[in-house]
Amino acid sequence: MSEAILIVEDDRYIQELIAEYLKAQGYDVDVVSDGAEGYRKFTEGTFDLVLLDVMLPNMDGYSICRMIRNQSQTPIIMMTALSEEKDQLQAFELLADDYIAKPFSFNVLVKRVEAVLRRSRSESKPRELLYGRIRLDCDSYKAFVDDALVELTVREFSIVAYLIENAGRTITREMILDRVWGYDFFGDTRLVDAHIKNIRKKMKISCIETIKGIGYLMEGRLT
Repeated sequence: MSEAILIVEDDRYIQELIAEYLKAQGYDVDVVSDGAEGYRKFTEGTFDLVLLDVMLPNMDGYSICRMIRNQSQTPIIMMTALSEEKDQLQAFELLADDYIAKPFSFNVLVKRVEAVLRRSRSESKPRELLYGRIRLDCDSYKAFVDDALVELTVREFSIVAYLIENAGRTITREMILDRVWGYDFFGDTRLVDAHIKNIRKKMKISCIETIKGIGYLMEGRLT
């Protein structure tokens, strides 16, 4: 079964080119030109990925991204002529999976689509992760310690899951940024440290070890 992609783009020429490129790669494609209509289309359908322009009539892409993230982890790639760093940061803060600035190569766009979908497929299993007294429900993004629910943000949850998947292996801050924020996120690695601090405080665990100057390691005993 082909993967389904929703394109929300008001430039008809760009919309048609993207659709043709993706159809040639075997994807099922739906196209929408209006922001509000794009969100409605998403809620009524089942899509594996959303290609989302920022500047749209009736509802901008940032608003759509925020609304989608309130109900779904469907991968989102933002597309926009706004190339300032603050615009990219806003997209990632809204938990977009990738960001591509116009004008762009359609061949590169296809490769980014493939990369995001590949990452999404790899993260879809297993549905539950267990480590000591920690249990992560990957469907609901809920974390438990000794069966007690711990309220984590989506990014905090993703960091814990990544460390558990690689238990016993040192994971660099750059690797965490790559996995959780997206491969082309250029941010301060101290952002990772802040999230780890919050995770430790919320979960009251000591099994996430700091590897000085490198990153973190999931190892040791829970206390």
